Amino acid sequence: MPLFFRKRKPSEEARKRLEYQMCLAKEAGADDILDISKCELSEIPFGAFATCKVLQKKVLIVHTNHLTSLLPKSCSLLSLATIKVLDLHDNQLTALPDDLGQLTALQVLNVERNQLMQLPRSIGNLTQLQTLNVKDNKLKELPDTLGELRSLRTLNISGNEIQRLPQMLAHVRTLEMLSLDASAMVYPPREVCGAGTAAILQFLCKGKSGLEYYPPSQYLLEELEVAGKTSQPNRFSDYEKRKEQKMLEKLEFERRLELGQREHAQLLQQSSSQKDEILQTVKEEQSRLEQGLSERQRHLDAERQRLQEQLKQTEQNISSRIQKLLQENQRQKKSSEILKSLENERIRMEQLMSITQEETENLRRREVASAMQQMLTESCKNRLIQMAYESQRQNLVQQACSSMAEMDERFQQILSWQQMDQNKAISQILQESAMQKAAFEALQVKKDLMHRQIRSQIKLIETELLQLTQLELKRKSLDTETLQEMISEQRWALSSLLQQLLKEKQQREEELREILVCVWLLAKSETRQENYWLIQYQRLLNQKPLSLKLQEEGMERQLVALLEELSAEHYLPIFAHHRLSLDLLSQMSPGDLAKVGVSEAGLQHEILRRVQELLDAARIQPELKPPTGEVLTPTAPQEPPESVRPSAPPAELEVQASECVVCLEREAQMIFLNCGHVCCCQQCCQPLRTCPLCRQDIVQRLRIYHSS
Repeated sequence: MPLFFRKRKPSEEARKRLEYQMCLAKEAGADDILDISKCELSEIPFGAFATCKVLQKKVLIVHTNHLTSLLPKSCSLLSLATIKVLDLHDNQLTALPDDLGQLTALQVLNVERNQLMQLPRSIGNLTQLQTLNVKDNKLKELPDTLGELRSLRTLNISGNEIQRLPQMLAHVRTLEMLSLDASAMVYPPREVCGAGTAAILQFLCKGKSGLEYYPPSQYLLEELEVAGKTSQPNRFSDYEKRKEQKMLEKLEFERRLELGQREHAQLLQQSSSQKDEILQTVKEEQSRLEQGLSERQRHLDAERQRLQEQLKQTEQNISSRIQKLLQENQRQKKSSEILKSLENERIRMEQLMSITQEETENLRRREVASAMQQMLTESCKNRLIQMAYESQRQNLVQQACSSMAEMDERFQQILSWQQMDQNKAISQILQESAMQKAAFEALQVKKDLMHRQIRSQIKLIETELLQLTQLELKRKSLDTETLQEMISEQRWALSSLLQQLLKEKQQREEELREILVCVWLLAKSETRQENYWLIQYQRLLNQKPLSLKLQEEGMERQLVALLEELSAEHYLPIFAHHRLSLDLLSQMSPGDLAKVGVSEAGLQHEILRRVQELLDAARIQPELKPPTGEVLTPTAPQEPPESVRPSAPPAELEVQASECVVCLEREAQMIFLNCGHVCCCQQCCQPLRTCPLCRQDIVQRLRIYHSS
């Protein structure tokens, strides 16, 4: 149960019904009934208690509301002293007041379908109570004071958790109808409870020693007969007494009515004065709030218009980028076919170049033979040293008996170390083949141009999906729905393109593995496997021309570090071939980089931005500027800077980090397919089965690794 909750505010229809019923009860000549049912009340209003007290109401109907307590604050049950019928069914009462016994005139109490856990012990003081209905509550037991209800005729306790009836219930002689759940009863047994009310009362009377059972009808007849015999001789005197009593009650009622009217007039006067003060303060507060709201609304309208313009601009940029990506994908498909044919040609050339492999194998064998020869000479030297040591030891046996034991221990330790070194060398030789194979496979995947292009395209699509998700979240926060359909179509297009690239990446890795297996099977028959992977690894490292290596070594260190940080080290040969430097790059545009060979649009903008940051930092701190001696002087004359100077740099959309929409703490790192939303972190996405933004089923999850 919450510690703090907000009261339910009744609807306009319920409030009108309550006012009508209260006015109807106060009219002259109204009956003794106050009906405020179905008014969505969370507590009985104070006016209802005052009306029952002043007008001496006998029936109070408060069913079908949201009551959690019978008595509100500053109210007393003595105001309901004249009530004979109290109907509280279909509410949320959890307990009745402990002083419920003050309602001595109560004859009918209906608390059906509530949340009552127990009945108060003071219920035994209701000597005139004839009907008690506690059906469909959460009662577990009944109080023993129920035996004091001498006028009780009907008792309904079904729909509760009661398993035992109190023994004192046998004293209720007038009970005619008892409703309970016979299948759940333990005392009395189920058979007795199923036989009816008379059988239950007979069983309770037997359990109560010295108590005889009488039917309710016989007991009531006896009381009526006794009352008739005693009233016959004194009929006239009793009539006079009742007349006097009625007169006294009338005078008392008039006195109470006058007091109530005075109190009511005072309350009305106080309420009118308070109402005027409250209305004045409310008017002042309302005027102040209206001014603040108007100013706030103008500010929000201006801010919303500005954000809409920004969103429109960013959407246009994104649509143009998506169009470029789709065109680039078509070009990549054509280039992949060309790359496949070139790869087949390369395999054929490798087969033709197997003669060079034999030569390198012979060189390798010569190196191994020379190393073995050197090892044998060292072992011979060790053996001669050992023989000299043995001869010297035999000569000095009698002179150094005590030192002999220490020398033996040291010699044994040296031998154990030698054995351990030999074992380590053997294990390293055994592992060398697997390590060479793994290194060659990793390098082959890393140097493969097609695989690298697929990875760069996947990274760009992940960035675009993240931007689209951020735009959708901004649009939802601003309650704008323009261009929503176009963004969803773009997101679906990017999602399908991402799935296609993932399949192509997996297919390319399988093709590389098949190529490696074929080459390995071809070379296995000609040379040993341990040397083959080392030779292939060395050949792969030596594929670059010597002039290109020298040009790469002459590049600026900051430019090389920048390309490695952006995972674009495969463009090092291109930058070295064109002799590009930081100063020259600062004067180039993305179109110039595309002409050089950098095809990724996002990478072009990132390279130019990072180069500009490096040059700005070098201008602020001159010691950070790279030395000019590290750049090789080009032999060919360079083009003038005016030919590559951009007219205007394109606007670049910064990719901001998006937070997780579930925990609102960590950064969004997962892409959901097929919808393409980037809205959850790795921890929160595990239990999810549908996307939190579009509620579509999640077919696949992809992790985004943001570069710092």
